[in-house]
Amino acid sequence: MRYIAIVCCFCFFLSCDLFKIHKKEPSTKEIVAIVNTEKLFKTDFINVLPKNIHKIDSQVLAKSYIQDWAINKLLLEKAKNNSSSQTMSQINDLVKGYKESLLINNYKEQLVKQKLDTVISEEELNEFYSSNKENFKLNKELIKIKFLHIDTNIKDKNKILSLFKSDDIFDLDELEKQELSFKFHQFNDSIWRELDNVLLKLPFSKEKLLKKTKFIQKQDSIGLYLVTVKDVLKRNSIAPLSYVSPTIEQMILHNRKIQLIRKIEKTIIKDATQNNNFKIY
Repeated sequence: MRYIAIVCCFCFFLSCDLFKIHKKEPSTKEIVAIVNTEKLFKTDFINVLPKNIHKIDSQVLAKSYIQDWAINKLLLEKAKNNSSSQTMSQINDLVKGYKESLLINNYKEQLVKQKLDTVISEEELNEFYSSNKENFKLNKELIKIKFLHIDTNIKDKNKILSLFKSDDIFDLDELEKQELSFKFHQFNDSIWRELDNVLLKLPFSKEKLLKKTKFIQKQDSIGLYLVTVKDVLKRNSIAPLSYVSPTIEQMILHNRKIQLIRKIEKTIIKDATQNNNFKIY
């Protein structure tokens, strides 16, 4: 039969030598399957199979790979034989268009990498932020918070409480020296954090943490939680610049990229026109 000429080496699945390539062997011995005139060699798929795999598992994967390969080849042959010339022409046009788009986009990306200025000044960030504040409304709550989780029986607990409540930088340094004895902590309250992420670590309600509070504590079966909420931003508030800076940087770079590509396209047209490689009749 024309479409079922699949030939496999019987010893292929019986020996762990399946995955050892002998360069000195004739190439015909490397053939593991044939569909019509298409040949599958051991080297075609040996690298896609996991290394250090059990022999039995490797045999199963190899059989599956060969069968998939054969099915694709047979289906492709049937598809070619049963497609009209018009269909083939349309497919070829699509393939040609896709190939050309890939080549053009790849060339543009190379030019962008070479020529795009990626340095963004603080002034540019501030200007973009000021001009587009309404586009940076929060869809989640943000919070500036300091927290600490300790064992209820920890040594010098009263001292730790006193240091945690203090706003003195030296007290904070003293507290950080004992961090190995804490379950977990976060002392930097100058950074905006997403409240939902904070709630994953602390046994407080959202309503409780949305209230600015100098100090709150809570004890449960696994320890004592200490919290200070420095600031809060609720939904639909304007996001702070420090929080959206990474997003703004990406937006600025995207705009620069578009402008650069337009400039490149104009230059290409201009050069082609001057060199008589582009004419409009």
